[in-house]
Amino acid sequence: MVKIIIPYTEDKGTKKEQVADMFNNISKTYDFLNHFLSLGIDIIWRKKAINQLKNDQPKLILDVATGTGDFAFEALKILKPDKIIGVDISQGMLNIADQKIKERHLSSQFEVKLGDSEKLQFQDNKFDAVTVAYGVRNFENLEMGLTDILRVLRFGGKAVVLEFSKPKKFPIKQLYNFYFNYITPSIGKIFSKDARAYAYLPESVAAFPDGEAFVLLMQKVGFKNTKCIPLAFGICSIYTGIK
Repeated sequence: MVKIIIPYTEDKGTKKEQVADMFNNISKTYDFLNHFLSLGIDIIWRKKAINQLKNDQPKLILDVATGTGDFAFEALKILKPDKIIGVDISQGMLNIADQKIKERHLSSQFEVKLGDSEKLQFQDNKFDAVTVAYGVRNFENLEMGLTDILRVLRFGGKAVVLEFSKPKKFPIKQLYNFYFNYITPSIGKIFSKDARAYAYLPESVAAFPDGEAFVLLMQKVGFKNTKCIPLAFGICSIYTGIK
C-alpha cells in the first residue's frame, strides 16, 4: 500500500486537486528552480531517459504529467517523432508549455491538453511510447495511473518513467537527505510563492515505492521486460517496461 502524501495538510481537497493547485502556484518559477536546485543535472537525466527510446523510434508519444514541456521538447530533439501529446492536471504549467511551443514554432509537433493521468482521454493501443518525468509520485492512485498508461500503449510499445529515488549508500544518502530536506525547501521558499510545495517534494519522494518496489508494481499491472536504471548513485532512476 502506497502512503498518500498531500501538499497541503490543512486543506480538504483530494491529492489530485491539491497537486493541481500546487503546480498552478509554482508554475512561473518551476523551470528556473528545477534547473537551479538540481545544478542543471536534471537536463542530463532527461536525456538519458529519452535515449531509452532511441532504438524504438516511436512516431507518436504521450508525455504524461508534461508540466512545462521540458521532457517533450528534449524528446523532439533526440527522437524526432511525428508528434508528442502532453497531458497535465495543472493549467498553469500547461500555459507555460503552450507559450514555449509557440515561441519555438512547434505547434504541429507538440500539443498539450489538460487531463487526469489516471483517466487518460485516449483510445486503447494508441501510442508508440509513453513517458513520465517526475510525475508518477504525484499520482493519487499509482496502480491506476500505471494501468491506464499500459492501456493507451500499443502492443510492443514502451513506457519510460524518470523519477527521484532514495540513495542507499553512505555518504550519498546522508548528503541527499540533508539537501532535500533542508536546502531545497529553503531555496524554494525564497524564490517561490508556495513554500509548502518544496517541503512536499522530499516528503513525496520518501513515500514513493522506488527501485524494485516500483518495478514489481509495473509488472503487477502487466508491463513486461521491466528494468530499473539508477542514476547518480541512486538519486534518480529510469524505469522501463513493454506492453
